[in-house]
Amino acid sequence: MRTRAYQHSLSGSTVPPGESLLEISELSLRFGGVKALTGVNVTVESGTIHSIIGPNGAGKSSLLNCVSGLYKATAGEIMLQTQSNQSGTTAGHGTKDLSKLPPHKIARLGVARSFQNIELFDQLSVLDNIMLGRHIHIKKDPFIAMFWFGPAKRQEIRQRELVEEVIHLLKLQEYRNQPVGALAYGIQKRVELGRALAMQPALLLLDEPMAGMNVEEKEDMARYILDIHELAGLTVVLIEHDMSVVMDISNRVTVLDFGKVIGEGTPDEVMANPKVIEAYLGAGE
Repeated sequence: MRTRAYQHSLSGSTVPPGESLLEISELSLRFGGVKALTGVNVTVESGTIHSIIGPNGAGKSSLLNCVSGLYKATAGEIMLQTQSNQSGTTAGHGTKDLSKLPPHKIARLGVARSFQNIELFDQLSVLDNIMLGRHIHIKKDPFIAMFWFGPAKRQEIRQRELVEEVIHLLKLQEYRNQPVGALAYGIQKRVELGRALAMQPALLLLDEPMAGMNVEEKEDMARYILDIHELAGLTVVLIEHDMSVVMDISNRVTVLDFGKVIGEGTPDEVMANPKVIEAYLGAGE
């Protein structure tokens, strides 16, 4: 039920809702002579679902790749406000420029993401795939882990408790012990979302989580994203092409075209923006 009280917070952020969690300033990205992003400015407030939309090739995934550290920006800043989370993964209070950090350090600051193409371990179970999302929270001692006693056993139990919360939230109980490769596409996308959520992130980046889904699967995924936002208190940055979904679940929308921001605001403001209509939405019949 949606009223379930979670024993653990699935959000790694203690930044109050409404405050700026992510500030992208004058971000540019070039591949040789190709300008993927040019002077992009985006502010993501804590506690919101912030969608990034635009035509194919507009630079949406490139933007997420810069935030998560897969691409190194040519210029600009990506400032994440950090505060110590419940598991102690983030270090202290302040801001960090993600544009200068490698992916593993960005993950430790509380940034998790899913990919448009499924990146799971087919032979592992749903439970094991989601447990992989806890790796940054596990204190590693090879000797203790080898014999799985005392601290290692207690640590495993604590990590499993949070993973069980994720499995319950995404309604994956009946699949928990099945190998991921044997599951339907829509369930696999849900497992990938669960692995990112298990990282207990401050910021969750979702790159087209509904790509390739049918209408029913899209409706389910939209509901799970809303649950993650409302029940787990997560800040979400979403790339999605289905405008009905974007307009229904987003608090803010940023529109990219040819690597530049051409519109930003509430869903209603974006829908009424002449530049956005011309470049992406179309004028209709």
